[in-house]
Amino acid sequence: MSNSIQDRARARKRRIEGRLDKRNYAGLGEPALRASNIHYELADRAVGTPYGGIGLMQRLVKELGLDKAINRRLHVFKMYLPYFESDHVLNLAYNALCDGTCLEDLEQRRQDEAYLNALGAERIPDPTTAGDFCRRFHPEHIEALHAAYDDARRKVWARQPPAFFDEARIEADGTLVGTTGECKQGMNLAYNGVWGYHPLLITLANTGEVLRLVNRPGNRPSHEGAAAVIDESIALCRQAGFRSIRLRGDTDFTQTTHLDRWHAMGNVRFIFGMDVTAGRHVDADDLPVSAWKSLVRPPRYEVQTKPRTRPTNVKQQIVDERLFRDVQLVSESVAEMPYRPVACRHTYRLVVLRKDLQVRPSGQQRLLDDYRYFLYLTNDWESTPEEIVASANDRCDQENLFAQLKGGVRALRAPVDNLYSNWAFMLMTTLAWNLKAWLALWMPVQRGRWAAKQQAEKHNLLRMEFRTFVNAFLRVPCQVVKSGRKIVYRLLAWNRWQPVFLRLAEQLCRPLRC
Repeated sequence: MSNSIQDRARARKRRIEGRLDKRNYAGLGEPALRASNIHYELADRAVGTPYGGIGLMQRLVKELGLDKAINRRLHVFKMYLPYFESDHVLNLAYNALCDGTCLEDLEQRRQDEAYLNALGAERIPDPTTAGDFCRRFHPEHIEALHAAYDDARRKVWARQPPAFFDEARIEADGTLVGTTGECKQGMNLAYNGVWGYHPLLITLANTGEVLRLVNRPGNRPSHEGAAAVIDESIALCRQAGFRSIRLRGDTDFTQTTHLDRWHAMGNVRFIFGMDVTAGRHVDADDLPVSAWKSLVRPPRYEVQTKPRTRPTNVKQQIVDERLFRDVQLVSESVAEMPYRPVACRHTYRLVVLRKDLQVRPSGQQRLLDDYRYFLYLTNDWESTPEEIVASANDRCDQENLFAQLKGGVRALRAPVDNLYSNWAFMLMTTLAWNLKAWLALWMPVQRGRWAAKQQAEKHNLLRMEFRTFVNAFLRVPCQVVKSGRKIVYRLLAWNRWQPVFLRLAEQLCRPLRC
C-alpha cells in the first residue's frame, strides 16, 4: 500500500490508542458519556455505508471469476430482466455478510444508496424476487451451483503452499433445521419431535469450507446419501492435488459397504466411530491387560503468562449438596485389535478407547466404579492409537462450524416453501462462510522477517468466528465516491484488523489477470 495510506492508518491507530490509554484521565469526575449538544443533518451529495468491507468481497468474487462461473453453469432463467443468476446468489451471500438475518433484510440493502453505489448496481433483487428465485431450483440447479463453487475454490487452493496439499480432512455430519411452518413441502418429524429438515454437510476441516450441502426431510437418518457426496468431495480434492485424504465421521457414517472401495483408492484413509454392540463389548473385554496403554491428552492451551487460581466449581457444589447422579472421569486407556466388518473383505484396525469412571447414583453417597468403550474403525495402520483417538475427537470442531452456520451466517434456515427452495437458500447463504475462508486463504504471506506474523494473521482470519469477521472486515464505515471509472471507498474509522484489510485490498485491487 502507498506510504500516505500507511501514515494515515498509523495516525488513526495512535489517536485511538491514546484515547484508550488507562493513564489518560481527562475529564475525571464526570461521566464518560456526556455529549448533550447533538444535532442531525442530512448530507447533500456525500453517501456512506456501514458495510464498506463489501467491496473487498466483491473484488474477491471478481478475482475468482465466481460470478462468471455461476452464470456459465447455472441456468435458471430464459431471459434476464434484469438480474442474472449470479446477482441472486451473491445478493443472498452479501446479505448474510452485512448482518442480514432473513430474506426481508434484503430490503435494507436495497434502500442503502451507498451500498448500491459500492457494488456498482442500480438496484438489487427484493425479498419477494429472491424467494421466487429459490423456488425455481431443481436438483440439476443445485449440482450446477456446487460445480460453480468448486471452480472458485480450486483457484484459491492453487495459490496455497505445497504443505497445504499434504492431506485433506473431509468430515460428514447432519444437523436439524426446525421450522414452525405447516405448509413446507418435504419437511418431516425428526427424532427429537421437531418438524423440519435434516441437511447433510460435507466440510473440509483444513479450511472450514462447506464442500457439499444436501437437504433432506427431518426424519431421514444422518448417513443417508452421504457416500455419494463423499465420493464427489474425494474426487474434488484429488483433482485439486491433495496427496492424501482422510475421511472422518461419527458412528452413523461407518458405511461398511463402501469401506473397501475407499480403501482401494490407495490415498484415502478413514476414521469412523462404531457402535458398541454386545459382541464388540465382549471382544474389548477379552483384550489382555498388556494390550492397554494409558492415554495422556495434551493440555488444551499453553499458559502465556502465569497460571491463575482456579475458581470454585459452583456446579459441583450443587451436585454434591443435592446428591444428583454424578459421573466423573478417572482415567483413559487405549488398545487396538484387528476387525473385519461383515460387509467388508478387508480387515481393518479397531481402536478401543476405555473411559474409567466413578459414578455416584442419584440420592446416594457411595461411589461405584464403571467404564465405557468408544470404538474407532480405521485403515490407518501407521498412526499410534493415541493419534487415532485425537484425530477422531478433532472432528468435534465440525459442531462449532454448524453453530457458526446457524447462529452467525444464519444459513441453516427454512424461509421458503419446499425442500429444494430451502436447499437453494441454504446453499447460497452458506457461500458467505466460504467467502470468508477464501479471503483468508487469498492473503499473501511474504518471506523474511514478517513471514511468521503474517502467517499467524492468516491462520487467525481463517479460524475467526463469523460475527467477529463481519465486525472486523465488513462493518467498516466508508464514504463511497464514484470518480471517473473508479469507485472509491474512503475509510472513516480504524480497527486493529485494518492493516490486514488494506493488505488484502491492495492484493485484490490490482488489475484483473486475463
